[in-house]
Amino acid sequence: MPVYQQAMIIDPTLDETLARARADLRMGLPVRLSVPDGDWLVAPAETVSKARMEIMRKLGNLTLAVTSRRAETLKARIYDGDLARLSVPNDKDLGWIQTLADPADDLRNPLRGPLISQRDGPAQAHRMAIELCKTARLLPAALLAPIVVATPSLTCVTISASAHVQATPVLTEVASARVPLRHAERTRLRIFRPADGSEEHYAIVIGQPNRDAPVLVRLHSACFTGDLLGSLKCDCGPQLNAALEQMGQEGAGILLYLQQEGRGIGLANKMRAYALQDQGFDTVEANHRLGFEDDERDFRLGSIMLDRMGISSVRLMTNNPGKISMMEAQGIQVNARVPIKVGQTSHNANYLATKAAKSGHML
Repeated sequence: MPVYQQAMIIDPTLDETLARARADLRMGLPVRLSVPDGDWLVAPAETVSKARMEIMRKLGNLTLAVTSRRAETLKARIYDGDLARLSVPNDKDLGWIQTLADPADDLRNPLRGPLISQRDGPAQAHRMAIELCKTARLLPAALLAPIVVATPSLTCVTISASAHVQATPVLTEVASARVPLRHAERTRLRIFRPADGSEEHYAIVIGQPNRDAPVLVRLHSACFTGDLLGSLKCDCGPQLNAALEQMGQEGAGILLYLQQEGRGIGLANKMRAYALQDQGFDTVEANHRLGFEDDERDFRLGSIMLDRMGISSVRLMTNNPGKISMMEAQGIQVNARVPIKVGQTSHNANYLATKAAKSGHML
């Protein structure tokens, strides 16, 4: 085999490059974005060090890219629709930048302006930078500096990554074994691994579901605090156990356990949202102040797993109409909705009321 063909095989794929970029960003190591208008050095506002920020500053004018949700909280002008590009003055340090990214001290330090939003030139690189921060489960705020000299030692992400991040996920089943449960001894756990190197998702298959009839199914997003610790701030743990119990009683069902903690923002950001709720904001307002949408989860994962298992029709255990519309859009017929109303406490009553009022949950 010619040497150039060997090199092409060894070179990382787009999935592998994106996985590298996410890991680098979580450690505070900048990555290079290559887009039609030029190359940019990108680092998360959350993890970049002071030394690296100062090096980036020497390359050119620094820009902080934040989502429109965060910009609304900061009262910054939004010229790019879904994001704002904020100029970073030369006299502002990393601490100032991080207070713009993290809303923890918003109420104690409300005046950080005037903030100048850029409106000229494309925002493609800035949009990609925010998306990478999100997929790395970091605050969606990124520092960018233009670069003209090649940086071969840094991970380089090209414009093709933008569409790839939004593409339908690719999952491969990698393991399966019998795991007797308290609610159902005849249970198998099937593990699905994403091609992009992110966390694996699980299918808990109870009994032998009849694929010729609608299968009782629940899409359950991982909740460390509710599922494992028994937190009273949400209803996740009770929902998990109620779903498994009903499937056990019926003798068959599938619970898809999706690694999308905190409605897709990760555990650290979920704790930040909880801290904002302690300041008086509801769950939706807290997400917005952090720079996220109400719900960042990708429910396509559930439909892909069901398709791999040969399931095309379901009785869906959910209170969330978004799950129903997603499943049907992906070709999974929702024959019936099975309500799952458990776990309300004095600690989560307002949380559940907000989900009903602002997110349309049928509670």
